[in-house]
Amino acid sequence: MTTEPAGGLAVALRTWRTRRRVSQLELAARAGTTQRHVSFIESGRSTPGRAMIIRLAESLEVPVRERNALLLAAGFAPAYPQRDLDDPRLATVRAALDRILHGHLPFPAVVVDRHGDLVAGNAGFGMLTRDVDPALLTAPVSVPRVLLHPGGLAPHIVNLDEWAWHVVDRVHAESVRNPSDRLRRLADELAALAPPRRVSPQHLGFAVPLHLRTGGRELRLITTLTHFGTATDVTVAELRLEAFLPADEATGAALNDLVRW
Repeated sequence: MTTEPAGGLAVALRTWRTRRRVSQLELAARAGTTQRHVSFIESGRSTPGRAMIIRLAESLEVPVRERNALLLAAGFAPAYPQRDLDDPRLATVRAALDRILHGHLPFPAVVVDRHGDLVAGNAGFGMLTRDVDPALLTAPVSVPRVLLHPGGLAPHIVNLDEWAWHVVDRVHAESVRNPSDRLRRLADELAALAPPRRVSPQHLGFAVPLHLRTGGRELRLITTLTHFGTATDVTVAELRLEAFLPADEATGAALNDLVRW
């Protein structure tokens, strides 16, 4: 047995388990080990092998970037590569994203990174943002900021008092689930931009359609959020595809007229 220095794997694992609200017993069952072993790891009395660290991290749904950090804390090399998206080895990923974005037309869709920065978007998203302040569309483009900034889509959103907090709460939840100082700052910035929070008798929680006016048309959109479920590359695992879909037939017809594709 070895004693681990403060701030190493023991503290990191305990922090993730607490964040996920999982008991030592439940974590042990998920990872195929014993509660005693988990307790020894968290107290620094035992350092697990590389495979056990990965099993524990996977059981806690730790993002692959942070799994590398856990491995480093225990003295192991990172297990998950991190490549730029333009790396030739990720060509199939880029091709898949391009197909999805194009195939979703005429409806808007974007691919963002873990901070909500735009990686790619289709012509539908270009149509939505054609009147946005060019400064907001200068890389890195924060999609949540584009949605809620006065120079962005905010003036065009009819139900801004509901939609804004839908966006703020989602960014805040992500910053809690996968801690990031940048996400926390973004959540605070967006909260300051949002109108006062109001809950009407018709409030539907997360099921909030985006209702906006653009190009002389009224659009009602719902959204889906997807990610690569089996990615082992850090960059790919952190990508998110947000696709907007028409909430009614009139919106579908309007988007077909507005988007040139």
